[in-house]
Amino acid sequence: MKLKYTVLALAMGSVALSSCNDFLDKMPDNRTTINTEEKVVQLLTSAYPQNSNIFVNEYMSDNVDDNGVNNPYTNRFADQVYAWQDVTESDNESPESFYQACYRAIASANAALQAIDEAGGATTDKLRQARAEALLCRAYNHFLLVNMFSMAYNDQTSTKDLGMPYIEKPEEKVGVTYERGTVAEDYEKIDRDLQAALPDVGDANYTVPKYHFNQQAAYAFATRFYLFYNKWKKAVEYANRVLGTNAGASLRDYNDLANMTQTEEAVQQRYIDASVNANLMLQTAYSRIGLAFGAYYTLGKYSHGAYVSTNEDGYATNIWGSPSLEKFPIRRYSGTNLNKYIYWRTPYLFEYKDLQAQTGYYRTVYPAFTTDEVLLERAEAYTLLKQYDKAAADLNTWMHNFVNTSMTLTPENISEFYNAQDYCYSDADGIKSGLKKHLNPVFSIDAEGSTQENMLQCVLGFKRIETLQLGLRWFDIKRYRIVIPRRQLNAAGVPAKLTDVLTTDDPRRAVQLPTKVISAGMTPNPRNTK
Repeated sequence: MKLKYTVLALAMGSVALSSCNDFLDKMPDNRTTINTEEKVVQLLTSAYPQNSNIFVNEYMSDNVDDNGVNNPYTNRFADQVYAWQDVTESDNESPESFYQACYRAIASANAALQAIDEAGGATTDKLRQARAEALLCRAYNHFLLVNMFSMAYNDQTSTKDLGMPYIEKPEEKVGVTYERGTVAEDYEKIDRDLQAALPDVGDANYTVPKYHFNQQAAYAFATRFYLFYNKWKKAVEYANRVLGTNAGASLRDYNDLANMTQTEEAVQQRYIDASVNANLMLQTAYSRIGLAFGAYYTLGKYSHGAYVSTNEDGYATNIWGSPSLEKFPIRRYSGTNLNKYIYWRTPYLFEYKDLQAQTGYYRTVYPAFTTDEVLLERAEAYTLLKQYDKAAADLNTWMHNFVNTSMTLTPENISEFYNAQDYCYSDADGIKSGLKKHLNPVFSIDAEGSTQENMLQCVLGFKRIETLQLGLRWFDIKRYRIVIPRRQLNAAGVPAKLTDVLTTDDPRRAVQLPTKVISAGMTPNPRNTK
């Protein structure tokens, strides 16, 4: 069998989508000849985005508050993200950087697929697994894009809601204009690529499988995708493949984290260790989240601080009681213009470009998929299927792994606890916090106060703690159309002023496309004129 495929610089896959003058001054002349199986496999190392959506999604969510007008630790980029404004500032964390990174990764995946096709197809185990990885990467990057830049999937409006261009072949010339299509069309294509990939996914091609779509990571992606696709039974099916018959055995060992050397760096490095069973897939990114979500003043004007933590998540009195029972405690940092309650999850790393000049890039490593998250996604799917005892069992498994408690959760005591809680923002000013929020999904759920609604409150609350500082809370906010106020804290750290509200159907829930992409002719996301 002969493999031969010549690939133009892979950046073209994203450049063509933006069609910006500064990118199009000349045709790139870098060419890579893909003529061996090993080169196909190597090409796929670039099929994962090198920029992350975590900062933007976390700062857009209800996990952060404004620490006051006199806090200087911000910049215009962070101001725009926090205020749900269309971002015009350049930054490694920006929507533009993320957009380009995903389409570059898609270009690599498509180049690998075409090389395999032109060589006669995936006729060996190595090529079959490479093809599966390429399809997974293509599906995953489009999944990230559509959930960032479009409205959440639903069965009623997604056939009309603007999606993202789904690129299925390498681009061989610049200046191509793509139509956005719809969210429903994107989900159909992701589903198709995912199903084509799953039978052949394997780990044999990888030196470090945890940095690729290994088999368990592929099933975890399928779990999340089908949960977002409102296909609850399929979400359960793939979660079962990840978790097996003893889900608790595969979860993060929080006793290990509690008993090790308690320094920020040591715990963070252990948290992202590839040998940890709970970490199904790890990714690297050019990112400052290690600083923004660490014990630093960096970008501290907007933070997950004392008020939101004490009233809504990690430092609140939860269903199990005191936060002191948690094995993985939230860390509290306070002082003049410093108000951060954080988990030691995302490390601050620095890649030196010039050691003598001390210049380089901020980097981080983060878990893209974990068993703990899969467990809570299965609990959510069970709840939506009204299989409450199974959902409660999963919630118990997560809670006992995370908390030192002998309590047993049941649908009955979950309902009793959440029915006794006030909804957030129920005060006259619309800024008061609590453990539950009104859920307004387009898909049907039972009335407020029902077993189903109370169990969803529990699931979403546990997920919020499990994924804090990883950006995933934003997607639950979109899917359940949770209303968020923007509130400014006073000197005492208490909300004093309402500055904005993200309503259930606010078009700002879809991040605006990069300015350069819009200038090149792609249809922007709609915005209210008021």
